[in-house]
Amino acid sequence: MNDSNRTDPSDTPDFDPNRHSAQQTRAQIAPENVANRNALGTEPGWERATLEKLAFAALNEQKATRRWKTFVRLSWLAFFVFLVWFAMHRSTATSVSTPHTAVVELKGEIADGADASAEFINAALRAAFEDEGAKAVVLLINSPGGSPVQAGMMNDEIVRLKAKHKKPVYAVVGETCASAAYYVAASADRIFVDKASIVGSIGVLMDGFGFTGLMDKLGVERRLMTAGENKGFLDPFSPQTDKQRVYAQAMLDQIHQQFITVVKAGRGKRLKETPEMFSGLFWTGQQAIELGLADQLGSLDYVAREIVKTEEIIDYTRRENVAERLAKKFGAAIGDGAIRTLKTVPAIR
Repeated sequence: MNDSNRTDPSDTPDFDPNRHSAQQTRAQIAPENVANRNALGTEPGWERATLEKLAFAALNEQKATRRWKTFVRLSWLAFFVFLVWFAMHRSTATSVSTPHTAVVELKGEIADGADASAEFINAALRAAFEDEGAKAVVLLINSPGGSPVQAGMMNDEIVRLKAKHKKPVYAVVGETCASAAYYVAASADRIFVDKASIVGSIGVLMDGFGFTGLMDKLGVERRLMTAGENKGFLDPFSPQTDKQRVYAQAMLDQIHQQFITVVKAGRGKRLKETPEMFSGLFWTGQQAIELGLADQLGSLDYVAREIVKTEEIIDYTRRENVAERLAKKFGAAIGDGAIRTLKTVPAIR
């Protein structure tokens, strides 16, 4: 084709040089503009895509949160299940077969639910007696006393275990062995004390307060309604009648006589009975030996070395551990919810 046939744009009618130059410039930068719009997210439908991404991110976050909460709850459930299992399957037996002196500690107030309860002490005693390696059982006592019911249960169990296993039982007194604690010690074959130990207090008490005179002075009226004339027997805001006082004293005398019988049966002819012996008085360890309430001076190590002839000492004392306490609290919390639902039911107390 000859160059003469080519058309010069400038020869075209209505040709605008400035417009033609602008079109060329737009054509050249168009691809770059598209890329910029894509980078900035300004292409058509970007709003929807962004919302979808945000929605999916929120859903994923909710799922992760739910999974975490489920994991935490299952972990706590597994933890409490373990605590309950550990508390129920905790063995009190000591797997020791070599010759040794078995020790069970009776410490603190004797009461139901305490470390010094019949439940714990008797379980430890059974474990000690049943271990063939235990040549004797030492009851290590440091207690001011407490419940005569709990003490009586311990005393009966010691007598039963001694007869069954033919093993001696020795009581070793630390600071104090008084009242219900001596009730338990009386079942031992021999009682060892320190010369300054406090021993005795063979008696029974029931204490309380009466505020009737103070209420009269303050002008306070006690409104107590009962079904049964003696239902408010020990109410501190109501007067005590002579009949109620006699009844309470008879009950205390009966429990006191049970205490005396146990002491006489345990100590036998060793007792040098005096008018004050069963009056509730207490004595030093040295005086207790002279009265026949104890046998001789001696510590745990002395008894193990010189009496049992086996210096190795194994402690069988059963104590409530952390797992058991948590398990009880967990169970108590569940029980408390059930009790609240029953508060509207009349109670018989």
